[in-house]
Amino acid sequence: MAHMVLLASFLSLNGGDVSEHTSKVELSTEVADEDVTTFKSLGWKEVTGGLKEGSLGATFKQDIAAGKLDATMWPLFGTLIPFEVRLSDAPVGPNNPKYTGTVLVKKWAPIAGAVGSVAEVDVEWPTSGQVSRAVS
Repeated sequence: MAHMVLLASFLSLNGGDVSEHTSKVELSTEVADEDVTTFKSLGWKEVTGGLKEGSLGATFKQDIAAGKLDATMWPLFGTLIPFEVRLSDAPVGPNNPKYTGTVLVKKWAPIAGAVGSVAEVDVEWPTSGQVSRAVS
């Protein structure tokens, strides 16, 4: 089994590549477990998958220059936007699938940090609708 070190991951938000500002990215998905236990379950709990949900988390190095990260993200606050994330910025293929969907830009912290630290923005946005995986 191959091991992978994330060196050049790709993140696109609202059709724009924001990888140059991104130092951490995480796409997480899960499904609710719904209890379907009956008397015929013989004392064992039985479950089935219910609603699916996901979230996209990222850490950005803040950039407030004209046309850069903050200028791009501020108008998107409170809206649904498309995303694409890949383990590598190499072309999409069987060894580099892309994950796409829509997220709600629920939080944006344009100013965050302590004295002497790099200005960063940590976000975790919920997905809205289906998250898809494709290899082409």
